[in-house]
Amino acid sequence: MDSLNGTQLPPPVRRIMVEDAPTIAPAPSNGNGIGFASPAGVTSTSLGKQMERTQTVPVERMRTEELSIAYGAKLAVDRVSISVRQGEVLALIGPSGCGKTTLLRSLNRLVDLTPAASRSGQILLDGADVDRFDVTLLRRRVGMLFQQPNPFPMSIFDNVAYGLRERGSKRPSRRQLEPAVLEALHRAGLFEEVKDNLDHPALALSGGQQQRLCIARSLAVQPEVLLLDEPCSALDPISTQVIEKTIVGLRAEIAIVIVTHNLQQAQRVADHVAFMYLGDLVEYGEAAQVFGAPLAERTREYVSGGFG
Repeated sequence: MDSLNGTQLPPPVRRIMVEDAPTIAPAPSNGNGIGFASPAGVTSTSLGKQMERTQTVPVERMRTEELSIAYGAKLAVDRVSISVRQGEVLALIGPSGCGKTTLLRSLNRLVDLTPAASRSGQILLDGADVDRFDVTLLRRRVGMLFQQPNPFPMSIFDNVAYGLRERGSKRPSRRQLEPAVLEALHRAGLFEEVKDNLDHPALALSGGQQQRLCIARSLAVQPEVLLLDEPCSALDPISTQVIEKTIVGLRAEIAIVIVTHNLQQAQRVADHVAFMYLGDLVEYGEAAQVFGAPLAERTREYVSGGFG
């Protein structure tokens, strides 16, 4: 013990010099992967996400108004009204069979391919009823990505160029298509990995690369909305992380709707969340609010792992 004339001295002052600003440590988890809410009702995950993202002004691209969908006598979606905005990622969550995939597939009228399906209410794209659009044009403007990657049995380049070639009456040359193909690969986060192998078979790519190739194929035709039906369910964690980064990076350019059973994924990528149960829209709000301070008891039970 240091002392002076019998008096204890205070401990020395230590100063640590740092070059960079300190980072915010994440809050502890409650065991279900859901961060505890801050006093303002914002989770640590959403805070980190806000720090990583550039701020954009959301623009509504699609809207459903009192949308109901039935398969025969079974009601799958019951009077759902929801908004899809460019500048945001909307996540549809809920247990299996709750209607979220049916809702997603209705946005570009894929549900119409099911003979027993019937639909009431409205689906609007830029204020116009989707039933007024030619279905091919609608699906070009509202693209879709499925659970399993589905590259065509052709080269990487030809996969991305496929939609560009099909939409014109005159077949463009490879040189004419190349700028759009390369841009789409850049936007999908795949270009650096395949730039020297564009003529290689797409089926030789890994699962995560195939899924990003499918994203690039959709992006090449300049969609305004991109629908993702559990795009990472068949992928490993590293590929999932790359896909999620791609999704967040695209949100400023196009409106994105993702169906996911992975609540942690919804927290990482979503700006708004819609929780569905037995065809009903139980809760819709900002991701931080839905996960951190849900208003409905059933939402609270679901996000805390009470059922699924």
